[in-house]
Amino acid sequence: MTETCHKIIMGLHNFLKEYIHGFWDYETPKVMVVKNRTLGVIYRGVQFLVITYFIWYVFISQKAYQESETRPESSIYTLMKGSAIHGDEILDTVEYAQPSEGGDVISTILRREFTFNQRQGTCAEHFNVANANCTTDSDCVEGEVNFSGHGRRTGRCVQYYNHTFKTCEIQSWCPIEEYAVVREPPLEEAINFTVFIRNSIHFPKFKVLRGNIKDARNKRDIKRYLNKCHYDEERDPYCPIFRLGYIAAQARENFSELCNTGGVIGVFINWKCNLDLDPSHCKPTYSFRRLDLRKDLPDAGYYYRFAKYYSKDGEETRTLIKAFGIRLDIIVHGHAGKFSPIPTIISTVTAMTSVGICTIICDWIMLTFIDKNEVYSERKFDEVIKEPTNPIPTELSYINSFGSNHSDLSDGVPL
Repeated sequence: MTETCHKIIMGLHNFLKEYIHGFWDYETPKVMVVKNRTLGVIYRGVQFLVITYFIWYVFISQKAYQESETRPESSIYTLMKGSAIHGDEILDTVEYAQPSEGGDVISTILRREFTFNQRQGTCAEHFNVANANCTTDSDCVEGEVNFSGHGRRTGRCVQYYNHTFKTCEIQSWCPIEEYAVVREPPLEEAINFTVFIRNSIHFPKFKVLRGNIKDARNKRDIKRYLNKCHYDEERDPYCPIFRLGYIAAQARENFSELCNTGGVIGVFINWKCNLDLDPSHCKPTYSFRRLDLRKDLPDAGYYYRFAKYYSKDGEETRTLIKAFGIRLDIIVHGHAGKFSPIPTIISTVTAMTSVGICTIICDWIMLTFIDKNEVYSERKFDEVIKEPTNPIPTELSYINSFGSNHSDLSDGVPL
């Protein structure tokens, strides 16, 4: 037992001694020329790929020499305009736009469903509500509230309006919407409604403030331009006025279907500014995409309810309106970059360091697949314990202050 412990202690002592002595060793690369065409082609090919990656992608595409800012300050103002004839009514901005002017969200009504003359009272619950169908009063629990229904149950089982079956009676605004709703045709003329979107963006790091309205000499020229322009990606890319029909088409949506179900469309304003150029070159691009659920789901689309209250025969009465429409969410993304020496130095050093990967890859290929007789490995790794007093007549020469070690393995090395 004592002898075993002694061996373990001595082994540990030798290990620590070798480790401490080896810790102070110095390693230096050795230059060795291997005249092998295959290895040379691989080496230059990998070098070309690494250099091309850094020049084209890192420096040109990603502009790694720039200091960037990705969280700018932004403000949005929206205004919807247009009018339409709907039956005997003339609809203007106040009727269909919510709000008529606002911030980063604005919506327009495309179709309405009315439930007229609703009053507080009792009436039959809709038959599609869970546990609403009944045959006797015992099937209805008094005071029970079903949150998918329309009101509080009275405990009575009554005839469902003029039908033969019965449902539980509720206390609510009567008649209920599903029974008495009146649907009006969609507002197809809304395809020509326009939305004015004014966006200002500020990059505080670079103290640059830009807007999405075309530059003009004076306010009169700007007003004249805005009165006649409509945004088009090719013909008029700097006009901030968009037709609803154009927005729906760019989002790949059918406007007639949107009139029936409604929908939420995102208007993305993208600012990508290279501030090494004049700030006047910093201009936005637009993209459009539908944001709400798929059209094949039952709760897809966009709609909301509101009511208009009035007094009739001395009793409070309301008209319930279910409005389907398009809601536009204005979403701004900004990125600005400008030359800075610090990221330039970091990216350049990274590129130069990455070129060393070529040597590592080729060394691995050489020692693993080409060096069958271990000729390369014998000459690549040498250990110099003490500085020689006389030159050694081999391929490895002692490195003095005026030269470098250089081996040429072009002869006598079997491949």
